[in-house]
Amino acid sequence: MRLRPAFLILMLAAVPAAADQAVTQCASCAAWNVPQTPFRIYGNTYYVGTHELSAILIASNQGLVLIDGALTESAAQIAGNIRALGFRPEEIKLIVNSHVHFDHAAGIAPLQRLSGAKVAASPWSAQVLGRGTPAADDPQHDLAQPPYAGVPKVELLQDNQTLQVGPLALTAHFTPGHTPGGTSWSWTSCEKDRCLHMAYADSLTAVSADSYRFTDHPDLVAGFEKSFAVIDTLPCDILLTPHPGFSNTLQRLEARDKGGKPDAFIDASACKKLAQASRQGLAKRIAQEKSAR
Repeated sequence: MRLRPAFLILMLAAVPAAADQAVTQCASCAAWNVPQTPFRIYGNTYYVGTHELSAILIASNQGLVLIDGALTESAAQIAGNIRALGFRPEEIKLIVNSHVHFDHAAGIAPLQRLSGAKVAASPWSAQVLGRGTPAADDPQHDLAQPPYAGVPKVELLQDNQTLQVGPLALTAHFTPGHTPGGTSWSWTSCEKDRCLHMAYADSLTAVSADSYRFTDHPDLVAGFEKSFAVIDTLPCDILLTPHPGFSNTLQRLEARDKGGKPDAFIDASACKKLAQASRQGLAKRIAQEKSAR
């Protein structure tokens, strides 16, 4: 039997709702998944994530790009937020990721099924996305990480590769440390004749299971140092992060929309500040490990 396009869309639209029936079990998941009204950040860049987990939509007249998918049960909320902004999730052409922990990647598979979008990730991250379970060399491997639905096909990225969806150009910057495959993203968004550099910086915190010692993994420590340098020098008028609190995204929204500060999101020093704070955090962690010997 040949299905009509309208019927196909209805079938696909049901996928995230079905995925939501399995609620992720973790102490913070309910708080992370509190709904957030979607909003325009700047130009063609929008926030479509939950209150505590970012998902970023970049729009063009030739398709949409989505960065991160939050939790499995966040997928329906993200799809709904996209629709609330006047876009169609079925028009997502590309989904990319910051890092593949379940709180940022579990929603990617249901959103990919809904949209048919291409999914692209760093080689290390692509392996985890494909199977939905953490890798042995993830610093958080021994923490409770719920498995999630794997993505059947993930395109491999190269460092500094630029992906295009119509006029949109999105550049991948490998920023290992929080995971070996972490990736940050940069692009340009414009309002009239004013164009700004947008940066979505991956998490740079040295968080791990108690059994993991960063001092036993010099390659990952070197990866952190490389990542700090990347973020420190990244063109960055507006900083966004996988957890919105690290870039004060919602506080900036309130300052703009309720506090009378139209440029509240704009801070050309934000990436440098993030890199410096992250560098200090790693130094503190390494000092603690050395003192514990």
